[in-house]
Amino acid sequence: MQKLKSLLKKYREAILYVIFGGLTTLVNFIVLKLFNMLLGEELYLVSNVIAWLASVIFAYVTNKLFVFESKSMAPKVLAREIVSFAGARVLSLGIEEAGLWLLVDVCHMDRLTWHVFGFDIGGIMIAKLILAVVVVILNYIFSKLFIFKKNRSKEK
Repeated sequence: MQKLKSLLKKYREAILYVIFGGLTTLVNFIVLKLFNMLLGEELYLVSNVIAWLASVIFAYVTNKLFVFESKSMAPKVLAREIVSFAGARVLSLGIEEAGLWLLVDVCHMDRLTWHVFGFDIGGIMIAKLILAVVVVILNYIFSKLFIFKKNRSKEK
């Protein structure tokens, strides 16, 4: 039992990132599906940007408070975190948008349908799922190495 506690403590940040990353992805998928239904699937890239915005707000709050435990609320620190967080997310959005365009418009994944547990999952959502894995990994790297770095001397 002590070894399990030690492992949980050691990998706490990564475990929390996976949990909140999963919740962020869920927010993203729900908003994407909602706006695909509202705007039509032909505007999937617009719907994806709206979903991205909702999930970035959710991700910033959960990453700051729970995953990386960045406690400072000083305006200078918040400004740096928000700008760098948004900048990194814009980069991963660009990668995701390009990947969606490639998989849907070029590779025609929109013609696919998976039948899972009685649900039909269309090709746009399949492409989105594939790219979500890439984006979550990139976003963790950006957050860990550049945005919520521990022990910054300026923040002390």
